[in-house]
Amino acid sequence: MTDGTRKKAMLSQPMAGFTEEQIAATRDKAIAALEAAGYEVVNTLFTDEWYSREKMAERGVVQIPLCFLAKSLDNMSRCHAAYFCKGWEQARGCKIEHDAAVAYGLEIIYEE
Repeated sequence: MTDGTRKKAMLSQPMAGFTEEQIAATRDKAIAALEAAGYEVVNTLFTDEWYSREKMAERGVVQIPLCFLAKSLDNMSRCHAAYFCKGWEQARGCKIEHDAAVAYGLEIIYEE
């Protein structure tokens, strides 16, 4: 707890090469582990219309993965901890999130 509120954590999860079902299953497991440890999970899965390919194209986004990474780092600023799912070491966005979490002193939690 921090000042009477629950600590917040984000997920860093590799997605390339995984099916939607595999991503969802890994995500559900990670959320359950964090909630069991008392964390409030901050969303880093951006699925609303703002992040659709069409809307990003309208806004001039040309580096879609970088757009998602920027939003993840923004959400990291609201967190006390970052949870890294297995395989994070092979995913460039996850590696950048890990470097940022270490550099800024977030608690690091690894999937068991």
